[in-house]
Amino acid sequence: MAMWDPWRGCQKYSEGCLYCYIHKGDLKRGVDTNNIVRTAQFNKPIETHKNGQYKMPKGLVYVCFSSDFLIEAADEWREACWQMIKKRQDCMFLFLTKRIERFEHVMPSDWSDGYDNLIIGCTIENQATADLRLPVFSKLPIKHKQIIAQPLLERIDITPYLDDIECVVVGGESDQNARALNYAWVLDLKAQCVSKQVRFEFRQCGTHFIKDNKRYKLSVKDLIKQAKKANINYIP
Repeated sequence: MAMWDPWRGCQKYSEGCLYCYIHKGDLKRGVDTNNIVRTAQFNKPIETHKNGQYKMPKGLVYVCFSSDFLIEAADEWREACWQMIKKRQDCMFLFLTKRIERFEHVMPSDWSDGYDNLIIGCTIENQATADLRLPVFSKLPIKHKQIIAQPLLERIDITPYLDDIECVVVGGESDQNARALNYAWVLDLKAQCVSKQVRFEFRQCGTHFIKDNKRYKLSVKDLIKQAKKANINYIP
């Protein structure tokens, strides 16, 4: 999977951002994450070698790993990125956003019913953000939609919003002060996905993890591995 960060920096936006790993990492390096800056790899998707071949390989491309593609501070740069995404039809681009309500205001003029080579993940963390963002998300003309429930902070019901969703990804929070992830919430979301025939992926445990009323503290390096061991992913 290729990474493309046309800009970096982000501002905390909702409860799920409290222990954001990007902010934590930047703080250690003395970087102010709140400053949104265009990066040197802005044109990465269309950069070519001398023979004309693209430097960035075809396949899945994760966009804005250290920011939010729909963040307000990047409005002046986004149109160029839309066009690079459209040009690279050999790639499948993926970005996640907590700002899905901005999408209609910043989508490209040639969007129509959506780009074939773009997956958009709407991030939620609790019932309040699910009920705020997912009704908006469900009405948008996007061809490939995912719901990202990470960090999952409580039991939530997203059944009303699953009709056009390709995948639901669930994960816990990774921080010494992290809020606990209850495995029962994860299984409940899986059951909702199964009932609607929607792909489900348990991406990672939380640093603090509750299973069968027992509380565990896990190492950050083991969070993805332990989720995989649970073997509860679902493919219709």
